[in-house]
Amino acid sequence: MADRRPIESWLTDMDGVLIHEGVPIPGADAFLKRLRESGKPFLVLTNNSIYTPRDLHARLRRMGLDVPIENIWTSALATAQFLDDQRPEGTAYVIGEAGLTTALHDIGYILTDHEPDYVVLGETRTYSFEAMTKAVRLINDGARFICTNPDETGPSAEGALPATGAVAALITKATGKNPYFAGKPNPLMMRTGLNTIGAHSETSAMIGDRMDTDVLAGMEAGMQTFLVLTGLTRPEQVEDFPYRPSKVVDSIADLVDRI
Repeated sequence: MADRRPIESWLTDMDGVLIHEGVPIPGADAFLKRLRESGKPFLVLTNNSIYTPRDLHARLRRMGLDVPIENIWTSALATAQFLDDQRPEGTAYVIGEAGLTTALHDIGYILTDHEPDYVVLGETRTYSFEAMTKAVRLINDGARFICTNPDETGPSAEGALPATGAVAALITKATGKNPYFAGKPNPLMMRTGLNTIGAHSETSAMIGDRMDTDVLAGMEAGMQTFLVLTGLTRPEQVEDFPYRPSKVVDSIADLVDRI
C-alpha cells in the first residue's frame, strides 16, 4: 500500500468502537483523552438519527466518556446539511425522533404534511402504520424520498430491531421510489463531517467496526481506514469483501499511540 501522509484528524464510529450495549469498550476513554489533549480535529459519528448531539454528549458522559457536543456528527445532521444545500428553507414530512426534527428545524425547514418538498425517514422506536401510509401517499404525490441511513436493523437488549433501511424498503415497495440515503456508507456523511472540522481526507482516518458502512464510507471518501474487531465484523469476514481497510486492529485501545 502506498505511503500516506500523517494522520492529522480522526473520525470514529460510536457503537461497536467506543461503546457496546451501553458499556464503554476498554481503551475508549484513553483514546478520547489523547485526542482532546492532542488538539487534533475529531468527530464521533453515528448513523442513529434518534438523538441530538446534546443528548449523545450526555449519554456518553454518563458512561464516563467525554465527547464535546461539537465533536458529534449524526446521520440526522448530515441529512439536514444535504437538504440545506439542495433546497434551502424547504418543507418536509418527517418520520423520526428529536435528533432529526431538531436538525431540520435548525436549518430553517418547515415540518408539514401539506405538499412537502421531501419525505424524510429516520430512526424511531415507534414506527406507525399511519405515518408510513402518509409517507407513501406524499411520495406518490411528488414528494422526494430521503432517508437518514440504510441500516436495516438496530441493536437492543432483546435482539435486533427493524431500522430505517427496513422501513424504507417497505415504502419503496409501495411507491416504486428509491430513497437517497445521506448516512454511511454514503461518503457524503464523511465529507460533510470533515468540512465541519476543517479537515482534509488525505490526512484523515476513519475507525469503524463494520466493513459495509464504516470502512466503505471512509475508503470512498479518500481516508485511511481502521477496522476494529469489537463490533459486528468478524476477522474471517474481512476477506468476503472486495475492498480492505488500511489496517485491522483488535480494538480502539490499539490506536491510542497512533494519535
